[in-house]
Amino acid sequence: MAIVSINDLTFTYPGAENPTLLHLDLEVEEGDFLAIMGANGCGKSTLCKAMNGIIPQFIAGDISGTLMVSGLDASQTPLGELAQHVGYVYQDFENQLVRPTVLDEASFASLNYAQPDYLARGMRALELVGLANKAESYVWALSGGQKHLLALAGALALEPEVIILDEPIAQLDPYHARQTYEVLRELNENHGKTIIVIEHHTDFIADYCKHAVLMNAGAVSWKLPAREALRQLDDLRASDIYPPEIALAARELKDTGVLDSGATLPTTVAEGVQAFAGLGFTPQPCPARPVRADVPAAVEFRGVSVSYRSVKGAPRQVFDGFDLAIHEGEKVALVGSNGAGKTTLMKLMCGLVKPQGGEVLLKGVSTRGRGAEEISDAISLVYQNPEQMFIKDSVRADVSFAMRARGRVDADEHAHELVERFRLTRLADRDGRLMSGGQMRRASLAIGIALDPPILLLDEPTANLDIATRREIVRTIADLRGVTDTVVIATHDMQLVCQFADRVIVLNQGRVIGDGAPEEIFHDEEVVRASGICPPEIYAMGAALDCRASCFDIEDFLMSFDAYRALAHAATGEAADVPVADVSVAETRTADAPSAGVPAANAPSAACEKEVA
Repeated sequence: MAIVSINDLTFTYPGAENPTLLHLDLEVEEGDFLAIMGANGCGKSTLCKAMNGIIPQFIAGDISGTLMVSGLDASQTPLGELAQHVGYVYQDFENQLVRPTVLDEASFASLNYAQPDYLARGMRALELVGLANKAESYVWALSGGQKHLLALAGALALEPEVIILDEPIAQLDPYHARQTYEVLRELNENHGKTIIVIEHHTDFIADYCKHAVLMNAGAVSWKLPAREALRQLDDLRASDIYPPEIALAARELKDTGVLDSGATLPTTVAEGVQAFAGLGFTPQPCPARPVRADVPAAVEFRGVSVSYRSVKGAPRQVFDGFDLAIHEGEKVALVGSNGAGKTTLMKLMCGLVKPQGGEVLLKGVSTRGRGAEEISDAISLVYQNPEQMFIKDSVRADVSFAMRARGRVDADEHAHELVERFRLTRLADRDGRLMSGGQMRRASLAIGIALDPPILLLDEPTANLDIATRREIVRTIADLRGVTDTVVIATHDMQLVCQFADRVIVLNQGRVIGDGAPEEIFHDEEVVRASGICPPEIYAMGAALDCRASCFDIEDFLMSFDAYRALAHAATGEAADVPVADVSVAETRTADAPSAGVPAANAPSAACEKEVA
C-alpha cells in the first residue's frame, strides 16, 4: 500500500522562470527504504519539503497536482498535524537543535504537543538512535554525528510513519555515516518506519536502500530496486551521479572481453569478489609521491595549545603542545572523525582562532598580533557551511566584495570570470543563501579564490555535490597551480583524498596519528581503526582481491588485471609484463562458473599470509 502518493505535482518558486517540480508522479510503498538521486538543482529537496508540507504552507509558490502522505493532503493539512506523520531531518540539521540538553531537545516536539509522556517519548527516541547515555549532556558537547542522530531523535519522538532525511551523511565521517545508516536500517526493518533519503553516495544506497528514484528536471525518470538502479550507469552519469566504481570497472572489463559479457554488474565489494574471482589480479606498484621535507614551511605549528570554554566543568582541550609543518606546494588532506580538530586547525591558520599557547607561523612569521584581515592576504578559508560565505544580496556581489574592499581595479572583470568558471552565470544575481547546497558550494569556492591566495584552505569542499560539480571543483583545485600552490583540504571524502592529496594527515583527538602518502595511511590498520576513516570503494575492492593492492581509482584497479593490462599494452605498442598465455580472455570465468582449483579472489597471497603471520 502506498504511504506517499504524488500525482502530476508542479511547483514554481516565486519569481522563478521555470517550475522546480514539473508534472511529477511518484508512489512510495509503506515500509520502503527509498533513495532519491539526481543532480543538484533537479528538485530533490523541494520534493521532500512538499512531502512534509513546508512547501507550500511555509515556503510559498505556485503549486498544482496532489500529494498525499498517510492519507493526508500535504498541501492542506496543518503542519503541526502533518509533523506527527512525516518526520524531517534537514541537510543543515544543526539548525533543528534549539534546546540546551539532549533529552530536552529529543522531547521538545512532544512537549509542544502537550503529550503528557513527552519525557518518556524523548528517552525512547534517544534509545532508538543510541544516545540514551547522553540524555543529560549539553547539545554543544556532542560530535557532529551525534548531533545528527539527535535531530533524528527529535523527529522520532512524535512517532511518525515516514522519516525524510536530506543528505544524511554529507558532513559526517565514515564511521558516523555508517552508524547513522545502521540506525535507519533498524528503524526501517524492526520498527516499520518508511525511510526516504536524498543521497549522492551510491555505496550507501547499495548497502541499505530497497528502492531508488532518479530525478531529472523536476520529474521522476524512474524508480527501481536499489541494486538494479545502480546498474543504470549511463542514466546515472547523465544525471551527474557517480555510479558505483565497482560497476564501472566491471563494465569496462566486459566491454574489453576480460569479464564474461553475460555477467551481472556488481555494485558492492561482496558482489565484486564473486564477479572478479579468477580473472588474474596482480597489484601494480604505486607511483612515487613527491617528498617536500626540504621545501620551506608554508604553515608551521609549534607547541600550539587550544581549548574551548565549557558551560560547566573544565575547558575542552583540542590541541596541547601540537607540532606540525605544511610545506609550500603540498596538496594536503586533513582527515579524521568529527571533532578530531580539523576545522580548528584551519581556523588557527587563518587567524580566526588564536592559540592559548605556542605559535602559528605563516612562511616563518607568527600570526600572533596579526589581524584576520591581514592574514587573509596570504591565506583563504572556504567554510564547511558555504552559506557563511555570503554577506551580500547576490552571488556576483559576494565574489567581488573582497576585491572591491582592497581596491582591485579589475574586480568586476575578475568576478565575471569566476562566475562563468563555476557555472554560476544564471545564478549570478540570486542571493547565495537561497541556492541549492551544490550551487552554494560552487559559489563559496569562487569567493575563496577571488584574491588568488598563496594558501587555500577548503573545509569539506565536496560535501553535498553531484558528480559534475565535484569533478569541476577537483579540476579547479588542480588548475590553481601557480596561483595557489599550497592547498589544504579537510575532508571525509576518501575518494577526493586519493585523487588530490600527495600527503594525508590523520587527526585523532587533537593528535597526529598518521602522516604520509595515501597508500601508507590506508595500509596502516591501526590508524584506520583509530580514526574511523574508510578507504574508497575501489580501494577496498582491490584490497579484497589482494591485500597488497593500492588502487586509488578505476584505472589503477583495471590495470591490475593481467588480461586488461596486456590488452592496454598491446593497444599502445608497449611490451606486456605477463605472458600472453596467461591473459587469454577465453580462459576467464564468471562468478557463476568458477574454475576448479582456483582460490577465492579474496584469499591472501603468500606475501600477505607471511605478513599476517
